[in-house]
Amino acid sequence: MFKVLIPAAASIALVAFAARTQPLDSVMPMQAASEAPAMAWHLSHEASMAKLAYGVANSDQLALMVTCSPGDSTAVVYGDVQPASARLIAASQGPAPLDPMSGGDAVETRLSLHDASLTGLASRGSMLVQGEAGRFNLSATSAERRMIAGFLAYCGSSRA
Repeated sequence: MFKVLIPAAASIALVAFAARTQPLDSVMPMQAASEAPAMAWHLSHEASMAKLAYGVANSDQLALMVTCSPGDSTAVVYGDVQPASARLIAASQGPAPLDPMSGGDAVETRLSLHDASLTGLASRGSMLVQGEAGRFNLSATSAERRMIAGFLAYCGSSRA
């Protein structure tokens, strides 16, 4: 019985020590303890494929990801939310595979690179999306809009 109690007590003491409180002055003003990580647009490249994602930086927390390669006329869209576009095309007709991150169905669709939802995101900084929570807008800052325009130009080009 002591073999279980001693490690349990040590673990509780370690957690209590690690969770000690800090005065409010020592917390950075931009990052309050209860504040959720900020969602934003991010661009990355994997070989010649470009990936535009809306989510938390350096994490697997993504609401939407759009991928393409140079010369593509369409982009592949993944995520819990999808652009609210009549031109969205289901990528597969059969059952969707399980998403390893969420354990739910992986939603994969295709969308023209010239669709108003993508071009509007670059020009106006807003994309209407839909998901389980309904319809809402994802916005982009002016710097993100330039990045998104670069993503669309890269995908529409014929060179890597």
